[in-house]
Amino acid sequence: MLYKRRIYNELEKWKKSLKVKKKAFVLKGLRQVGKTTIICEFAKNNWPNVIYFNFKLEPIAKEIFSDNLDISTIIKLITSIKHNATFVANKTVLIFDEIQECSGARASIKSFMLDGRFDVIASGSLLGIKGYNASYHGGIPVGYEHTVYMKPMDFEEFLWARGMNESIINEIKNNYKNNTKVNLILHKQFSTLFKEYICVGGMPAVVDVFNKTGDMNQVRKEQLDILESFKDDYGKHLDINEKETNDIPLLTKINNVFKSIPSQLAKENKKFMISKINKDASLAKYNDAITWLIDYGLIDKCHNLTTPSFPLDGYLTENIFKIYMCDTGLFMASLSFDSISSILLDDMGIYKGAVYENVIADALIKNNKPLYYYSRESGLEIDFVTTINNEIYIIEVKSRNGNSKSAKEVLTNKKRYPNVKGLIKLTDTNVSKIGNIKTIPLYLAFLIK
Repeated sequence: MLYKRRIYNELEKWKKSLKVKKKAFVLKGLRQVGKTTIICEFAKNNWPNVIYFNFKLEPIAKEIFSDNLDISTIIKLITSIKHNATFVANKTVLIFDEIQECSGARASIKSFMLDGRFDVIASGSLLGIKGYNASYHGGIPVGYEHTVYMKPMDFEEFLWARGMNESIINEIKNNYKNNTKVNLILHKQFSTLFKEYICVGGMPAVVDVFNKTGDMNQVRKEQLDILESFKDDYGKHLDINEKETNDIPLLTKINNVFKSIPSQLAKENKKFMISKINKDASLAKYNDAITWLIDYGLIDKCHNLTTPSFPLDGYLTENIFKIYMCDTGLFMASLSFDSISSILLDDMGIYKGAVYENVIADALIKNNKPLYYYSRESGLEIDFVTTINNEIYIIEVKSRNGNSKSAKEVLTNKKRYPNVKGLIKLTDTNVSKIGNIKTIPLYLAFLIK
């Protein structure tokens, strides 16, 4: 299935930039987010000659890049095993899929860029894992790659996949920008679509199942299959000879961290506590597992701030954080099956806050915004803190248009919080703005940029 994806625009910008300087386009991202589909489609639409390698499925291809990285030698070897490969200057692109499996192919990027005749697009689902391939040492072509991260579909991409008219999407964008109410019929429609998005998420294969069947049982099955396929990657790396090996202790810790996320978010304060995994465990012991899952693209940390002031990074507390999943549909699949009907029927119980916070965290992640929250021992807690147009805003997430006691305290205490510009309150109500408090429906979170 081929869906409209925002990353396509990044590929177009990169292709135009090749006139200024030759760089390879390197696409990182979680397994099954649609990397291969989109780069193959882009290549087919823009070059007469496309030469594709998947180094996971074609281990023999590694031998091409095992020794001499002279371009003439590489061309000779490629055409000896790929009989349809054609190299024509400025009309040929090479796709190196799962490039993390072949350090020689990664190193050859510099040779191709210096040669200048051919373009390269590379991708890898484990490319972000530090130390995954022991042979990478010294082999990464610094200065010759343009790296972009691809994430699961955001809500707007989900709307495209569902066939929503672009003019209607632009209408709600204008409502957000101008602080005007969304038409009530559209408001109800988008609220329903957003609940579907929470349950389905943004993995293309899952969206495709939902589009074709509308069957939540099949949706969940696809989600669980994807989560199961991720487990095959946990703790995996390549040795110096590029042979797969598993770090079993790391695999066990990754599993333990991932399985604990729903119960961690169900807690009232939602702070990630290693003791909930094992009472004798320490953060130092599990830090490598958490880092692995972040690098893999499955989770992200939301750090606590000592105060919401500039620069936010300077006030984060390294060892106090929450963990959110980078696709709420997969998070829903990790809960009980009843959770889907609870979201659609608007009765979530103890996981209600966790689900809605996760989907907003997910929206911020997909807009490349670092995650922060703010809390004090007094009980004051702000769900998220972010910057918009170089101003600090606090964000509160409410499944209902409830009280915002903590947010109001922050907004009124200018002596303690002089840098906070305003509040964005996400609820199930319509758009409104009173003073420095902007209320928007949950489904407009994708516009917080």
